[in-house]
Amino acid sequence: MAKDITLVVMAAGMGSRFGGLKQMEPVGPNGEVILDFSAYDAIKAGFTKIVFVIKHEIEADFKAIVGDHIAEKIKVEYAFQEVNDLPEGFTCPADRTKPWGTAQAILSCKGIVNEPFAVVNADDYYGKTAFKKVADFLREDGNDYAMVGFRLENTLTENGYVSRGVCEIEDGILASVTERTKIMDCKFTEDDGATWEALSPDSVVSMNLWGFKPDLFGYIEEGFKAFLAEKLNVPKAEYYLPTVVSQLIDRGEKQVKVLVAEDKWYGVTYKEDKPNVVNALTEMVNNGLYD
Repeated sequence: MAKDITLVVMAAGMGSRFGGLKQMEPVGPNGEVILDFSAYDAIKAGFTKIVFVIKHEIEADFKAIVGDHIAEKIKVEYAFQEVNDLPEGFTCPADRTKPWGTAQAILSCKGIVNEPFAVVNADDYYGKTAFKKVADFLREDGNDYAMVGFRLENTLTENGYVSRGVCEIEDGILASVTERTKIMDCKFTEDDGATWEALSPDSVVSMNLWGFKPDLFGYIEEGFKAFLAEKLNVPKAEYYLPTVVSQLIDRGEKQVKVLVAEDKWYGVTYKEDKPNVVNALTEMVNNGLYD
């Protein structure tokens, strides 16, 4: 009997630079959103359930545009990331409106996900190879984690800078991830463009495609309490999933296998990106990659 594996899709965030709820922007030739392609690839790769992490206020629209028709093809469940959903002993500041980051998004799935699972962003197109690689990993025995990385040159946009986690890899195992928040043309800046430092186009970067085991929830819960104890009253502080992974690596508690996908990533970071994504996905459909 095939092993149950779940895909967790982080879809609670609004696309601030894009200027809207970009998870619901049609990009396919028949009005498909990027999530439709990710769900197709996940089903083909052997995933048995999809959990969408959303906000309550977008629930009706999300289900109507995306969730309901995907639920006709695979089991679908929902988790809700809410700003007030904090561990016992912590109270959300009254002026806090922004959720607490990607690690909190995954923690909202505790109790819903009890099997090996992958994590993806709702607004990124990862490609068939990436889903196949992580699905194969999740069906293996063992307690370690995995990350599907992409070549930096395959993840850039011509329309502005991007944020990427640049990976250091030793013998196929992730050693560290360094967040670079302003990358353009394979160069990054940390002083608002006064100086730029080159990155290799072949550098492996994280696009938030991870393979985890259910013990992750305990690690996140523990770390979230420590994070809140320090930063509860910092207005825009966020608890990031890569931070959790980095801490586990640093403590020697987990190894993270790096699976490199050579596919080109597509995403709508800026409004100007949309025509390129539409053209690429339309070509894939016309070539029979999606039916």
